[in-house]
Amino acid sequence: MGFGLEPWHIILVVVAFVVLFGAKRLPEMGKGLGEGWKGFKEGLSGQPDANTKTGETAHTVTPAAKPADEVKPPPAA
Repeated sequence: MGFGLEPWHIILVVVAFVVLFGAKRLPEMGKGLGEGWKGFKEGLSGQPDANTKTGETAHTVTPAAKPADEVKPPPAA
């Protein structure tokens, strides 16, 4: 007995998602998943995707500034 994915399995999964998340929330989740996948691919290649619109910028993370109590004073002369 092999493992097979039949059409009724897919229908059951889709119905479960609609019941759990609601029909209005699913397109938002799909859009977020697609944007995340695009960002993942761009991160791996290091280049923006050719399908991105001009003027869009890649999401970058900048390190936070150190709090004032962690900044070392300059050495005395």
